[in-house]
Amino acid sequence: MRKTLAASLLVLALAACATATPYAPVDGRFGYGEQKLESNRYRVWFAGNSATKRETVENYVLYRAAELTLDGGYDYFVLSERTTDDDTRQHGHGVSFGFGGFRFGHRSGIGIGIGTGTGRHDPEFYGQADIVLMKGRKPANNPAAFDAREIKANLEPTIVRPTPD
Repeated sequence: MRKTLAASLLVLALAACATATPYAPVDGRFGYGEQKLESNRYRVWFAGNSATKRETVENYVLYRAAELTLDGGYDYFVLSERTTDDDTRQHGHGVSFGFGGFRFGHRSGIGIGIGTGTGRHDPEFYGQADIVLMKGRKPANNPAAFDAREIKANLEPTIVRPTPD
């Protein structure tokens, strides 16, 4: 009983320590990336772990789009397509059974164990956008157009970068 309680507390402690995916290039499964499609058209994405909120993933996609726009010498970008999906994973679900016996000298015993789990849902969000980089003043009548300088300035305070090792 003590071992089970200790193991449960360890799992809870580790889960509490989980941190959101920082804003950084893809390293394995998580982070941002981009693919150049044409001279001024890109596909950008961000994949977050289960501790990363959907809003954070969506903001990081926009932030990366703004960075690419400014780095390329452009002023604004237009979203031609944008999606955010989640990959929900279940942990700790199901039923397990155990049966065992032992013999030690003249003594013997039998044990039966049954365990169940209710499960926990941990969504991992993935955001993607196709963008077109443009020069000049952002058109006021196009809701899919974003001023890269404004996006970068407004989202900068929310960007969490990796801590140096």
